[in-house]
Amino acid sequence: MGSKWRKAKIALGLNLCVYVPRTLEEASPSADACGRYSDASSLSPSVSPGSRILDSVPIMPTTPTPSSSGLRLSKSNSRSLKRTCAICLANMKPGQGHAIFTAECSHSFHFQCIASNVKHGSKICPVCRAKWKEIPFQGPNLDPPHESARINPVDWPQDDAWMTPLRRLPPPRLASHRQMASPFQAPEPNVFNDDEPLEHQLDLAQISSVIKDVSDNNCIRTVEMKMYPEVTEVPRENSQDNFTVLIHLKAPGSDGSSSRNPATLPVISQTSRAPVDLVTVLDVSGSMAGTKLALLKRAMGFVIQNLGPSDRLSVIAFSSTARRLFPLRRMSDIGRQQALQAVNSLTSNGGTNIAEGLRKGAKVMEDRRERNAVGSIILLSDGQDTYTVNGPGGTHHRADYQSLLPVSIRGGGSTGCQIPVHAFGFGADHDAASMHSISESSGGTFSFIEAEGVIQDAFAQCIGGLLSVVVQELRVRIDCVHPGIRIGSLKSGSYPSRVMNDAQTGSINVGDLYADEERDFLVSVNVPANGSHNETPLVKVECVYRDPVTKELVCLEGKEVRIQRPKVAGQQVVSIEVDRQRSRVQAAEAMADARAAAEQGDLTGAVSILERCRKELSETVSARAGDRLCVSLDAELRELQERMATRRVYETSGRAYVLSGLSSHSWQRATARGDSTDSASLVQSYQTPYMLDMLTRSQTMPLGGASSQPPVRPARSFSSQPRPR
Repeated sequence: MGSKWRKAKIALGLNLCVYVPRTLEEASPSADACGRYSDASSLSPSVSPGSRILDSVPIMPTTPTPSSSGLRLSKSNSRSLKRTCAICLANMKPGQGHAIFTAECSHSFHFQCIASNVKHGSKICPVCRAKWKEIPFQGPNLDPPHESARINPVDWPQDDAWMTPLRRLPPPRLASHRQMASPFQAPEPNVFNDDEPLEHQLDLAQISSVIKDVSDNNCIRTVEMKMYPEVTEVPRENSQDNFTVLIHLKAPGSDGSSSRNPATLPVISQTSRAPVDLVTVLDVSGSMAGTKLALLKRAMGFVIQNLGPSDRLSVIAFSSTARRLFPLRRMSDIGRQQALQAVNSLTSNGGTNIAEGLRKGAKVMEDRRERNAVGSIILLSDGQDTYTVNGPGGTHHRADYQSLLPVSIRGGGSTGCQIPVHAFGFGADHDAASMHSISESSGGTFSFIEAEGVIQDAFAQCIGGLLSVVVQELRVRIDCVHPGIRIGSLKSGSYPSRVMNDAQTGSINVGDLYADEERDFLVSVNVPANGSHNETPLVKVECVYRDPVTKELVCLEGKEVRIQRPKVAGQQVVSIEVDRQRSRVQAAEAMADARAAAEQGDLTGAVSILERCRKELSETVSARAGDRLCVSLDAELRELQERMATRRVYETSGRAYVLSGLSSHSWQRATARGDSTDSASLVQSYQTPYMLDMLTRSQTMPLGGASSQPPVRPARSFSSQPRPR
């Protein structure tokens, strides 16, 4: 039947968008065709439970067949697709007041949806990637020219008088040129102060009511602080150098956060987290074509669906140049749909200009008129910057990478705040050293997405943290109590620390904490002999931070660490808490030393460093007790040994893996690397309950992207008033 329709069309010489009915045999896709997917079929706005994205079999597939661990997209026949718009997922039944556009390739969409797609620069079918000779164009032309096919006016309330002609594309050469420019066609303002206003800001009475509600529900929003000396007693006649005191901090969490049942995911209420301003800077260079771009769009769809109406999102796409797709926009229902359409219009071409993408992302954050309490940038790239930094990955001096960072990201901007960049290196060809340097300098983390299929899980883990910030501007102060005690060192990783006042005072600038996140710092002091007292006070620890929801400054009362001073000490038992953190610091130092050796070409020496560290850790008190952190550290060191076995393996994945591990341990914050996002992985350090729950949401969502769970609960905004410009 279908062949007769086509013959009739050819015989009549028609150049129309005609839907050709298919027979049952034609409607059944072949096994080969079912293995191919479009890179535009992965996004969907939030829909009702049980609904799924319906993808058709592509007629002109351009996306490679995904591997077993890669793209997980739903499949459907063309009949199902005809009833559902692949862009907004709403029904397309005739007579519902919405114009329907059927393209040359027979795929149908709501006219407004596909017209928006074309407006963002896409001239190809979002389903099968076929290039269109005729495209939908929405304009006020009431009498379209004869060469344009005319269809009925759109019945949208705001566009009663607008007509909808189909506009023929220019010749192939011009079309090709314009395709290279997409989606960067709309002009940009010189100043990005067009961010969408924040939600209604609560007054003092409402804030007091919120605080009372939190208090009534016994949700104590204070940081938990504990201290542990390495041993509880030292003989009074003895002195000891390098005596270790552990400072343990834990951020407040939410009720039920220990649940792992997807049906009972923990809820961070409106009053327990701060809204977020998020800018994603995405690499759409030529190397991202095919499955990579499809998976990136799907991951961005997950991010968009899980942002609340108080959160704002802006997307920057970069290749040879960079372009802002849309300003900071609240993720309301309308905002989500518009964001999905913009991301869905992305195409890949050109080189890789990371510096330009970061500059534009930072400009969005700098120029915004209003500010949510939490702000961050997510950067993803699968290649090396071909415009700013030259040479092969991993061989640059650290100073070279500073040219990639705008001043505001480095922390020296006029706004007075540092914008953390959470960098994601995608695949085997990205510049891991550059991405790690960018994240480290800005206060963000670096994740290594080795397998294409885990990009959504990596994003899920990251936003699981960003959407649960409960502590900001956390600072720790350590004061020596005994006049004879001095601070020797502070093991604080990448957190800025300093020792002052003749080594009697120390401080650590911790910054933000996610819900239930923990931090551990090791303080080394000297213990003097004390011949006349039964105990010796060592240090006093206090901390101060800001609650991002109420904006209140919280000061925790200082706590002293004391040890007993008997005449004769009994059997010394080392604190397992202190021993565990010593092992963590020792493993991180071994990783850094092994990486330095590998960069010098001494892979044998690098493997030996890791093996020696594994042996030493196996003999510690915590390892013998089967401590989970020690098991995880040993698994990570063993994995690194395998990735440093040969130069080829190290260049392909070893460098990125070790840098992501160093980023995780130095910030004590979860990063994605290898199989770390897999629930069965042994390498799972620093993941918070809410990160794990967001991972569960990502890994158990229905195929096609529509989550059966509601989006992330909205945050209540207590933002500052708009800044005068």
